[in-house]
Amino acid sequence: MNKKVTAALAMIAAAGACALLIHSRKKKKSSGNRITVNMKSQATSVPGQGVGSAYLEQVRLIKEDLGDKYEVTENAHIAADITHYHTINLGYALGKPIATRNGRSVGYVHMLPETVETSLNLPRIAKKIFYWYMIKFYDSMEFLVTVNPYFIGRLAHYGVDPAKVTYIPNYVSSDKFHPLSEEEKLRLRDKYGIPRDAFVAVCAGQLQVRKGFFDFLEIAKQRPDMYFAWAGDFSFGAITDGYKEISKVKENPPPNLKLLGMIPRDDMNEIYNIGDVMFLPSFEELFPMTILEAMCAHIPILLRDLEIYHDILFDFYYRETSVEGFINELVKLRDDPDYYAAGVAASTRGNEFYSKEHVVKMWDDFYTMVYNAPRV
Repeated sequence: MNKKVTAALAMIAAAGACALLIHSRKKKKSSGNRITVNMKSQATSVPGQGVGSAYLEQVRLIKEDLGDKYEVTENAHIAADITHYHTINLGYALGKPIATRNGRSVGYVHMLPETVETSLNLPRIAKKIFYWYMIKFYDSMEFLVTVNPYFIGRLAHYGVDPAKVTYIPNYVSSDKFHPLSEEEKLRLRDKYGIPRDAFVAVCAGQLQVRKGFFDFLEIAKQRPDMYFAWAGDFSFGAITDGYKEISKVKENPPPNLKLLGMIPRDDMNEIYNIGDVMFLPSFEELFPMTILEAMCAHIPILLRDLEIYHDILFDFYYRETSVEGFINELVKLRDDPDYYAAGVAASTRGNEFYSKEHVVKMWDDFYTMVYNAPRV
C-alpha cells in the first residue's frame, strides 16, 4: 500500500483511539427528560455536497421543532441515548462501541458502491476496500435511515437487513429557499452576468460525468437561443470522474453557458431564482437536495427519467431520457405558457408535499422508536 495512504490510515486510527478514551470517560446526561441525540458528521468538511446540506437541514429541524423532546449535540465526545452517524468516517467506526455502550446507533445511508463508482476515479484496490468498509459500517448500525425507499432494496442486495432501514425524505427550509420578486430576479441576473431577457436553465451540483455535465454542455451548444448556468465545482479535485475533460470546458465554455463555480449555500436561493427551469440531467442520484431547493423557488423541474425518482417525486417534475428529448422539453417550456404554468404548479405541489410538519413527525416517530426499541 502507498506509504502516504498507510500513514493517513494510521493517523485516522490514532484519532479513533483517542475518541475511545474520551468516550470512555464521559456520559451525556439528559437535560430533564429529554432524549440525547449526538449527531456525528464530517459532511460539511467538503463544500458543495448535498450530503452536507441535508445534514444541516436535518439537525436544524430537530433542534428547532423537537428541541423540547430531544437534546441535540454535534460531534460531541459523549455516550448519548442515540448516536446518529451521518457520515462513515473510520474514526466513528472505531469509537462506536464506546459511544453507543448505553445507547443506540443510527446510520444515515447517503451513498452506496454504485454511486461512488460513477463519481470518483480511485485505484481498483482502494475501491474494493472502501466498498467493503462502507457496507460493513452500515451493517454495524442498529438502525439505518435512507432518503429514498429504492435504497432499501439495494441495501438488502448487499446483505443488510431491510427490517432495520427506515425511509425519511430530505427536507429544505422555506425560510432559506423561496420565490423572489420579478424585480429581484432581474437584479440577480445582472449580479451573475446573465442576460435579463434570456430563457435560463439552471443546474446545481458537483462537476462530474455522473451529473450529466456533458449532456448539459451539448444542449447548450445546440441551443444558442437559450442560456445555461451551472453552480458547482470539483468537490474532490483531480480524482473526480471527468476532471480533465471538464477542466478543458471550464477554460473555454460556450458563450451561452455560465459556470458559476462553488456558490455558498446561503446564496443558492439566488441561483434558483435566476432560472426559468431547474434542469438536472444526472445519470445517478439518491434524492438531490438541489431538487427540493429548486421546488421551494417554484420553478419547473426537468430531470432524467430515473427509476429512483418515481417513488419520491411522483408527478412533480418533467422527465426525459436523451439530449433531443431534453431540448424538446426546454423549447416547450419556453414557448408554451400553459405548459410552463403546469410545471410551476407541479413544482409547488412538490414543495408542499415535503412540508416541515410531515418530515418532523417522521423524525419524531423514528427517534422515539429507536429509543424505546428492546435490545437484541
